[in-house]
Amino acid sequence: MGMLKRGFLVGLQTTWSLGKIIFPITVIVTILGYTPVLGWIAQALAPMMGWIGLPGEAAIPFVLGNILNLYAGIGAILTLELTVKEVFILAVMLSFSHNLFVESAVAAKVGIRMSVVLAVRLGLAFFSAFLIHLFWSGGQEIAQYGLVPSAGQEQVSGWAAIVWTGVESATMGILQLAMFVIPIMIFIQIMKELNWLKMFSKWMSPFTRVLGIRENTSTTLASGLIFGLAFGAGVMIQAAKEDGVKKKDLYLVFIFLVACHAVVEDTLIFIPLGIPVWPLLIIRVMTAVLLTIAVAYIWNRLEKNEEVERKEATYEN
Repeated sequence: MGMLKRGFLVGLQTTWSLGKIIFPITVIVTILGYTPVLGWIAQALAPMMGWIGLPGEAAIPFVLGNILNLYAGIGAILTLELTVKEVFILAVMLSFSHNLFVESAVAAKVGIRMSVVLAVRLGLAFFSAFLIHLFWSGGQEIAQYGLVPSAGQEQVSGWAAIVWTGVESATMGILQLAMFVIPIMIFIQIMKELNWLKMFSKWMSPFTRVLGIRENTSTTLASGLIFGLAFGAGVMIQAAKEDGVKKKDLYLVFIFLVACHAVVEDTLIFIPLGIPVWPLLIIRVMTAVLLTIAVAYIWNRLEKNEEVERKEATYEN
């Protein structure tokens, strides 16, 4: 019973830490959705869309997906007549870069520079889109949309109603966060106290070793991969406190999760758009693995060079 209580309290504390960030940003972003601001941003991005093989109006779902969420982006795609290739490009972009404000703020809470998160996510989105546009000549038929989850924005009038809508969205977001984070933290607490966590870390060690990160990041990695970036960050905050996860490993895990998180949900919701989802999943996973390995390799080389220079300086003195 004590394990459950301790896990529950840790879950509440983590939910509170993340909720303080998510709540105000969600309110602000929801309010922005009822203003012309998003339209202005989409209009400014329209010329850039042409470089990656997308029509100007494709900027609208990309902006909505990043400023609001994936469902808003998908809802906007449904209003456009696009080819399968164009929809696939948008899906890949949105899989790398969505819900940008909330998830970047959560990353900052963990101690990851927001500029790094923004650069990686937007960089992957546009670079992958450019490569698909350049090398894939198929998918020229018009996309046939199926049924999709409802993502429509309620029609409200008056600033008070708009603000209240934002508060409702933010409150539901925090409740959803708590519904995931608290059970996860209880489960992790049980795993720790029964020494199952060490076994899990060893089981994950071949994969973490390939990525160039330590075993004690395995729980965070698995949580983010399955449940999403915000939920993975919740586990990461606790891991940094209790498991002594180093700053370097935090960055590497977050770089992996930035490219590939909530792989089940984020892949399945694209199925109704009539695009091939297996290539979408493979692109995300392979990009995350290769990017993390590359960053870990460069980081290790820089550390070794610094160590050599330090030894040489000590020897000379």
